[in-house]
Formats: sequence, C-alpha cells, structure tokens
Amino acid sequence: MKWSSFKYLTKQGLHSMVQNRLMTVASVGVLTACLIITGIAALLSVNVNSFVDYLSDQNEFEVYLNDGADQTVVDAFVQSVSGLGNVAEVEYVSKAQAVEEMRSWMGEDGDLLESYAGEGNASNPLPASVRVRVDDLELLAETVESVKGLGADLIYDVQSPTELSSVLVGMKRAVTYAGWGLVAVLGVVSIVVISNTIRLTVFARRKEINIMKFVGATNAFIRLPFFVEGMAVGAIAGVLSTAVVGGGYYALLRALENPNAAWLGEFTRCMWPFKDVIWIMLGGFVLFGVFIGGVGCATSIRKHLKV
Repeated sequence: MKWSSFKYLTKQGLHSMVQNRLMTVASVGVLTACLIITGIAALLSVNVNSFVDYLSDQNEFEVYLNDGADQTVVDAFVQSVSGLGNVAEVEYVSKAQAVEEMRSWMGEDGDLLESYAGEGNASNPLPASVRVRVDDLELLAETVESVKGLGADLIYDVQSPTELSSVLVGMKRAVTYAGWGLVAVLGVVSIVVISNTIRLTVFARRKEINIMKFVGATNAFIRLPFFVEGMAVGAIAGVLSTAVVGGGYYALLRALENPNAAWLGEFTRCMWPFKDVIWIMLGGFVLFGVFIGGVGCATSIRKHLKV
C-alpha cells in the first residue's frame, strides 16, 4: 500500500469518528470506565503484594534454647541453620542480651530487671534464643520444621507466626487472582463493546463499502479506517483513564501523608511512589486501549464485513 493511500485511509478513519461522534463518545466512555476499574484493581494488587513482600522481609521466628546448653553445640546449631534454604539471616541472642532487650522494651520500668542483668547471672530466667529470618513467607512452616529437626535436643520452644503468614500468603494470592481475573473480564467486555461499535459503523456504511468493493478496493483498503477508528478510541480512553486513576492515586498518597493517618504508616511506606506509577500506567493504558480497540475492530470486521 502506498504512503498516500495509508494517509488517506487514516484520515477517513478519524473522519468517521467525528461523523459518528455519538457512538465514539459512548465507546470512549465505556472503555474508559473499564480501564479505570482495571487500573484500580491493578494498583490495589501491586500495592497489597508490595506490603506482603515487606512483611515477608521483616518476618522472623524465634527458637528458644534449653538452659545449660554447651556453647559449642549452640554455635554448631546456628551454623547449620544458616545453611538451610529459605534462611536469610540468623542471629544468636544470649540470655544477657535477652534481658537487655526486654529492659529496652519496658522503657522506664526496665530498671525492675536490673538484678537479672549481666553475663552468667544464674537468676536470669530468660532463655537464650536464635532468631531466624526467612526469604519466602510461603515456606515458613517448612523452614520451622527443618530447624526443629536440626536441634531436637537443644530446643525447648519455637515461636513462629505461621498462622499470620498463611493469612498474608492467602491475601496475596486472592488479590492477585482477583485482580488479573477482573482485568481479563473487563478486557473481554471492552472488546465486545468496541466490536459492537465498529459493527454499527460497518452497517451504517454498508453501501459505501459495497461501492468500494465493486470498484476493486482490497480488503486491507476497506479495513484500515476501521482499525484506525478502533485504535484511536482505545488511545483516547487510555489517556482519560490514566488522568482519572493517576489523579485519584496522587490524591490518595497526599491524603495518607496527613498526620491524622499516621497509623497507616507501615502500609503507605510500601506503596508505589506516584512518579514510578504514572508513566507505567500511561503506557499500559494506552497500549491496552489500542490493543482492545484493534482486536474489537478485527473481530467485528471478520464477522460482519463480507469482502
């Protein structure tokens, strides 16, 4: 196809959008609504996953050791735990360190534990422990069992947030599946909407199309304006949805910076910054909109345009 023909057909597609502006506005509105809901679902999914990953990085369990354990055996146990898979960090906490930490937690009341302070203090009731930080929260229960197997005679108790980890992992999976499921459903809905719009345009211009076929126009020559129209609708919807979702996300981040929302600090700290989101969102929405517009056009042309 010559460049002059391509420019002509592109102009025809854009001209058709103006001529059928009511259907164009309806298509842009419906596709924008679909993209807005899709964007909200995607932002919720990535931010919840980011928060769960943050908790995973902070997640650890504590292995309490029997009193009187030989230090050589303890050191060997710590070394063995460090070599396990899914173990990110291992820290040994002596009995004296445990008292100092508890005094720090108690603040002004920490002086009540002064009589238990010091290395080798026989009156110290707190046990020595080994803190283990894991890489993957989903493998927490397996890692705990592996640690127990290494120090069966050395361990008297293990404190592990296994139930919490199961809840967090379940939340992450649910949000991920729901988000991508919603994206898929809305994508299909958007394709159907664009397809129906193009179908109506094809029906309204059926006489013009028949004349073009009679004078020898190729299938590509007839199809191209409709592709231009569908992809232009998708691009416009992508820009509009970016403005709406991006503006809402920016307003949310600003609102969460309010001192009255300080209790959400742990979650907001994990949220994606606006400057990292907006360009990805713009590119994704425009490309997704153009793709859906093109696919909707192709579906409609294939089914309803006899060439």
